[in-house]
Amino acid sequence: MATIQDVAREAGVSISTVSYALSGKRSIKPSTRDRVLDAASRLGYLPHASARMLAANRSQIFAVTAPLHTDTDHSAHMVFAMEVTKAARTHGYDTLLLVDDDVSEGMRRSAASSLADGIVVLDVDAHDPRADLARSMTYPTVFIGIPADTTGLVCVDLDFEAAARLAIDTLVSAGRQRIGLVSHPLETMQRESNFPLRFRDGFAAHAAELGLEAPVAYPVEHRAHEAVAQLLAAQPDLDGLVLNTSVDVASSVTAALAEHGRSVPQDVAVIAAGVTFSTERFAVPFDTIPLDARASCSVAVDILARIVDDNLTAPETTLIPPTYITRGSVSPTGAAVTTGT
Repeated sequence: MATIQDVAREAGVSISTVSYALSGKRSIKPSTRDRVLDAASRLGYLPHASARMLAANRSQIFAVTAPLHTDTDHSAHMVFAMEVTKAARTHGYDTLLLVDDDVSEGMRRSAASSLADGIVVLDVDAHDPRADLARSMTYPTVFIGIPADTTGLVCVDLDFEAAARLAIDTLVSAGRQRIGLVSHPLETMQRESNFPLRFRDGFAAHAAELGLEAPVAYPVEHRAHEAVAQLLAAQPDLDGLVLNTSVDVASSVTAALAEHGRSVPQDVAVIAAGVTFSTERFAVPFDTIPLDARASCSVAVDILARIVDDNLTAPETTLIPPTYITRGSVSPTGAAVTTGT
């Protein structure tokens, strides 16, 4: 492996000149710098990471602010953090995870110290203090999630309103007219976690457009039983169910319905919409409209890299269209359901 001494000898300069050329700490003649870089390239010399970063005036790090709350879905939380990291590596960046209780502190520290070249914001609330902070800083920032006020922000997310419409329209097309929603726990809604709010409000708005009564229930104790009971009390002839909730709650829906003598999909058609998990291994797999963390994170990191590397201005909000995965949990009303052997 080539050393800095080898590069100096090849370029005909001193070791300190090689160091200055690679680190950018001091100004040297362009011709000398070019000679050093050519020699380093021919020899395959890899300078210390800090020297490369100084030369480019970059840290080659993206900070990821992802606060932990008492109601945080840790599996979904880590999926997004990991997908941001994987996407960042494709652009030559590492990631630094910020989980401060004060959600703005990590952002301030990163910006003030140039600890990172840009920031990705996860777990966005409707009135997130990080939105105002991002607007006040001249620091590349991309939100994966959409706060209530997106003025001056760059945001990427699934189109949750469109996902809610797709779920309802699919159930209606199958002849289901009495549809309910199992949402996230009240604690999450009261915190104003933005995507459950957007999905719920989109669900309610589209149901109203179609003239449907569409009650919403909020689970407790990480299971669906109480929420399903509430929906059946509000709408005893419930025949369609949309789940925008956690994996623990969704996986208990079949058992909760069975307690009331209902089966999927014969009695109740079920769609899990805007969710990060697969239902493939559930007792009864549900049709799914996925919240694809890879899609959201790759788009967001690509935008951030272009802002940082190319000084490009990004669109204010990028909405990713929903897709539908069929697993057999939605059948036309009255249709016979066959199972494989």
